[in-house]
Amino acid sequence: MDLRDFSDKAAIVGVGYTEKQGTVPGVNSMSFAQEAAKAAIEDAGLTKDDIDGLLIQPTLGQQSYTVAAKLGLDDLKLLANEDVMGATAPCITAHAMFAVVTGQANYVLCLYGTSDRSGRFGLMGGGPRGPGPAYGLFGANMEYGLAARRAMHEYGTGPDTWAEVAMAQRKWANLNPRATFYDKPMSKEDYLAEPWVAEPFRRADCCLVSDGGRAYIVTTAERARDLKQPPVYIAGVGQSHHTPDVEQSTHMTGPTGAKASGEMALRMADITLADIDGCEIYDCFTYTVEVTLQSYGFFQKGEGKDFFKNGRTGPGGEFPVNTSGGLLSEVYYMGFTPLTEGVMQLRGQCDKRQLENVHHILASGNGGILQTHGTVILRR
Repeated sequence: MDLRDFSDKAAIVGVGYTEKQGTVPGVNSMSFAQEAAKAAIEDAGLTKDDIDGLLIQPTLGQQSYTVAAKLGLDDLKLLANEDVMGATAPCITAHAMFAVVTGQANYVLCLYGTSDRSGRFGLMGGGPRGPGPAYGLFGANMEYGLAARRAMHEYGTGPDTWAEVAMAQRKWANLNPRATFYDKPMSKEDYLAEPWVAEPFRRADCCLVSDGGRAYIVTTAERARDLKQPPVYIAGVGQSHHTPDVEQSTHMTGPTGAKASGEMALRMADITLADIDGCEIYDCFTYTVEVTLQSYGFFQKGEGKDFFKNGRTGPGGEFPVNTSGGLLSEVYYMGFTPLTEGVMQLRGQCDKRQLENVHHILASGNGGILQTHGTVILRR
């Protein structure tokens, strides 16, 4: 069976947001997961008893069977923890798609809940990894900074380019009442005034740490047509994983896993990059947006410094990217943030930030230090 045989055979039919997101003290990750799950089930017009598959990206203390018990799901045909960091949501989506199309499950709930902002900090495994600390590399900020430094050397990119990314996404967030930075515009001067986190990254180059949750439900296209919300079809999926640590890598400036996973997803969807109306890119850092779009092939190596100029990816620009504000300015829920925004755009439910004449959205997930990658192409 060819991968193309699965195109448009499954759809995302429900999206669940927690009422509060960002900084929400006193609520644990399980409670956020429960709230997001309930919201997604109600959004789809389903009941808890309809759910027979559960795929979660775990946070500290979560196991899939524990989450299922807390949700009251006791007759599941599909159950798993899946974790390839920021690439998990696209990978879960593919797993759910295969499950419903082949009859393993009817309605698969994909779920993430976190209290990393106010609770115990658990990102990136919670501690130093490998030999990096011996050379001054403590955590993702510095490791992505190493990759960005290499790009500055090879391509002449840098803060002027990344400021354009950050400002464009902040403008999208200013149109999104859910966004952490909804009421906080950012000029170039504001960007340059941000404190350094790990050079060459200022604070505005780095993603948020957030409390809250996000969920969505996958079912067959046939079932989707009878449900409450307009279905958003899974047209293409792809994965590609560069596993070496960043200090051993050859992909710091691309091609990242976006290249192979994007080609796979486009082939499955039977479209080209020219058919993509907008992108929801995993933006753990501003540089990640640049290198990911470059690896997909939207521009060639070294052209990023021109591609993002003049608000091209912001509201009113010719190539919209991260229309919720993304991980930089909306909220950080791993790959669930970009994927669910893509669904909402194709449903036409994004109010002031709604795109016009949108038919295909590419959503990406990137995990580790450019080590894992997943792509989903969504179709209206």
